[in-house]
Amino acid sequence: MAFKIDRFVLAIIITIIIAYFFPEFGIPTSPLPISKISAVGFFLIFFFYGLKLSPQQIKSGLHNWKLHVLVQLSTFIIFPLLVLLWYPFLQTVEQHQFWLAILFMAALPSTVSSSVVMVSVAKGNVPAAIFNASISGIIGIVVTPLWVGLFVEKSGADFDYTSIYFNLIIGIILPVILGVLLQRYGHALALKYSKQLSTFDKSVILLVIYKSFSESFYNKVFSGINVLDLVLLFVLVISLFFIVFYLIGFIAKKLQFNREDRITAQFCGTKKSLVHGTIFYKILFKNTVGSSVILLPLMLFHASQIFIISIIASRLERKQSVQN
Repeated sequence: MAFKIDRFVLAIIITIIIAYFFPEFGIPTSPLPISKISAVGFFLIFFFYGLKLSPQQIKSGLHNWKLHVLVQLSTFIIFPLLVLLWYPFLQTVEQHQFWLAILFMAALPSTVSSSVVMVSVAKGNVPAAIFNASISGIIGIVVTPLWVGLFVEKSGADFDYTSIYFNLIIGIILPVILGVLLQRYGHALALKYSKQLSTFDKSVILLVIYKSFSESFYNKVFSGINVLDLVLLFVLVISLFFIVFYLIGFIAKKLQFNREDRITAQFCGTKKSLVHGTIFYKILFKNTVGSSVILLPLMLFHASQIFIISIIASRLERKQSVQN
């Protein structure tokens, strides 16, 4: 079987290469207002998300509370706790920075679009996937800063919860609410042009990735990171994914979930949102030196989860087709 690399993953790689060779456009002294553009871009991303949000589909998934609890526990409790097990073994500042980057990734909410698409391909419970992915973003606004703040504060960084929550509400909750309120005018158009909006979302993310890596390359932040460190980080990220994936499957089996709910639990419970990750990164680590390292595990995890879940979803689809 031949596998194609995801176009967005390829775009991320190209963006990092461009940032390496042309970092001057992403540094603070650049005439290009990338920070302002990305801020407006994120506001529009969540505004359009509010326009597309379907209250009916969310309501239809409310009754399956065991599934929802498992997905949210996996996303915000199991993931971070597994990373927390490594904390006593940290010895150097570099190790702590990498660990904090993995914790940040582990504490992020689930992603909406890819979760729903993959659950649909695998013939899972789509309404429940929409509900869990949607509610996950709201829970993450509260929970993710709490997890990260426990350990960022210990390093002496500036971590003002009041400012963080205010910025998250303005940057995420407000545009989503505006989008929901204006659904009668733009819901149909948002659904019609959902593919174009997805491209817009990815473009904003690439802009943030370019800026963060440009600053890091310009300031030689990655000069102390070798290939072995990256390989080890990749192995840790992949291991974390599979541990959570099979742990959710085991719990789902014990709870006697049907096939559709088990697929939804495993797919939604192992996803981490790159959209939320980039905006959370901008808010939580804006005053942290060399903070671009924080994005590394998230991007590795994003690329890996797309590849692995795509394979699993395709196999489940073929298996279901054979059975039918």
